[in-house]
Amino acid sequence: MNAQPEPPEVDVIIVNYNAGTMLRDCVAALAAQDMENFRVFLIDNDSMDGSIEALPPLDDRFEVIKLDENTGFAKGNNIGVARGSAPWIALLNPDAYAKPDWLRQLLKMAQSDPSIVMAGSTQIDANQRHLLDGAGDLYAPVGFAWRGLWHRPIERLPQTGEVFGPCAAAALYRRDAFEAADGFDESYFCYHEDVDLAFRLRMAGGRAIQVREAVVYHEGSGVAGAQSPFAVFHGTRNRTWTLVKDMPFPLLVLFFPFHAALVGAFIARAMFKGQFIPTIQGVQTSIAGLGQALGKRRAVQASRTISLLALLKAFTWSPVTFFCRGADVRPWKHKPSIKK
Repeated sequence: MNAQPEPPEVDVIIVNYNAGTMLRDCVAALAAQDMENFRVFLIDNDSMDGSIEALPPLDDRFEVIKLDENTGFAKGNNIGVARGSAPWIALLNPDAYAKPDWLRQLLKMAQSDPSIVMAGSTQIDANQRHLLDGAGDLYAPVGFAWRGLWHRPIERLPQTGEVFGPCAAAALYRRDAFEAADGFDESYFCYHEDVDLAFRLRMAGGRAIQVREAVVYHEGSGVAGAQSPFAVFHGTRNRTWTLVKDMPFPLLVLFFPFHAALVGAFIARAMFKGQFIPTIQGVQTSIAGLGQALGKRRAVQASRTISLLALLKAFTWSPVTFFCRGADVRPWKHKPSIKK
């Protein structure tokens, strides 16, 4: 009898929308991984640029799912996750090109401690490879998140350690935790959905590790455009929704006035950067959607298993790190999450 193939350890999800030749390069790098026990669900959000048709023949690890509308990054990934069953889920943007050992390095570190439910990658700027594109997502208690060390020299890359959450452009999630949290919030469409998910997973007791050795070269908003009106609108709107939905009530009361001041500062800055219209539209839409965000609070807060102190410790408090968009990757400590 022929031996049955081993079930895949990882389901890799790529959500494509008019990524052009970047998708071809992304898929080629993924096919060249030095571990083979994975499968790929390539979700195409009704692309019109021929990027799917331009792909070379794919091996049987790859499945292309064509949708008849652009569902966004959040829902597209949820669709891909639902198609699979592997214990780990890797997300990879179509403008990210993984080094051959990327998936193996992520999986190795994620399996090193049972408290790890998220793992992030070293992102290097694909066009300026002396610069970082990110070293994990950080979250300040005022409700602002950023990719650590964006466009900073690669020499500043920290060692592997704990971070608030991974950037979903190249990340790994444990399936049971992802599904228990109901995956990405599809109302976000795109931008900040990974920060929201990381917040909810942390509230449920999970931890995130940023893996120095797991490397991708990332175009960085190669599809949507860095600081485009589209990106500014969704980032502005979703930033407030995340704070309102996820922050425990005592901390929300404490920090929301500072968040409101931050929003005002962003509006003022936008007037000088030519981003006023998408910024003010993002603010208006965030306010209009507060009822929806508040409606989701009960389930999010009911999932919390960590103490307020443990959550506060996961935030980045340094004003220098905040204003300089620095990194906050902490030495990994093998210990269970603090319980209430």
